[in-house]
Amino acid sequence: MTTLSTKTLKQVVCGIQKLYPISFADNSWDNTGLLVDCSVSTTNETKTKLLLTVDLTQSVADEAVTTGCNLILAYHPFIFRGLKSIRPSDPQQSSLIKLIRSGISVYCPHTAIDAAKGGVNDWLAEGITDRDANLKEKTIIEPNSDGIDGVGMGRLVVLKRPISLRSVIKRVKKNLKIEHIQLATKHPDQLDELSIRTVAICAGSGSSLFRNVRADLYYTGELAHHEALFYKECGAHVIACNHSNTERGFLQVLKLQLNEQFKQMGLEQVNITISLTDRDPYQVV
Repeated sequence: MTTLSTKTLKQVVCGIQKLYPISFADNSWDNTGLLVDCSVSTTNETKTKLLLTVDLTQSVADEAVTTGCNLILAYHPFIFRGLKSIRPSDPQQSSLIKLIRSGISVYCPHTAIDAAKGGVNDWLAEGITDRDANLKEKTIIEPNSDGIDGVGMGRLVVLKRPISLRSVIKRVKKNLKIEHIQLATKHPDQLDELSIRTVAICAGSGSSLFRNVRADLYYTGELAHHEALFYKECGAHVIACNHSNTERGFLQVLKLQLNEQFKQMGLEQVNITISLTDRDPYQVV
């Protein structure tokens, strides 16, 4: 696969940012945007082969090279802090070297997707509410500083009709396509009787976001031990699914969104695939 031209890369990045503007991201700590630019100045039109992944691991970097991709959209930034040196002894930096040598650019949207309307947190909410059929109200836990309606971190969902905790667990597993979740509740033998009407939602880690939120259920990828214990002791319930498991299923939605966006822009030469080697680092054994 040919390295992307500067013109083509700019067009593709523009399409991504139309859906997920950088201004939506939490730039106080996050590192979003075009983190690796390997584009070249040429008048030749370049076909884009875009690989979607949550984490840019060594296996994903190898997959991108092997399958001839010239652009990776990695949900999680794999460069967070300033690099004082780049060495092959560091596995992430080794991947960086490999990608640059292969002419593969990398874009990371991260919290822009978390915050956006129609992004990952709305997708998680849809999995609980039967695609909003049982949704009474949905509010943003931490609104975006620009004040754009429906944009911000986390979602607090109020259901039209309460459902049992067992039903919620089934819906989470179905939406995320996982077989196991972690559950914190005082009454594990009463899953059919426990009624859920309000759900606080945060993809990835809900630790800081849930701090001042009251809900029947806290649904996220991970929480610290004492945080989960606190909510349980307060009589609420926690569903934790491992950090990236709350994000990976959204790649299918993202692929559809990007295909539609690129079509509207007249970018017909963008071939999007989802990584086959990207997976959560934890396994249940």
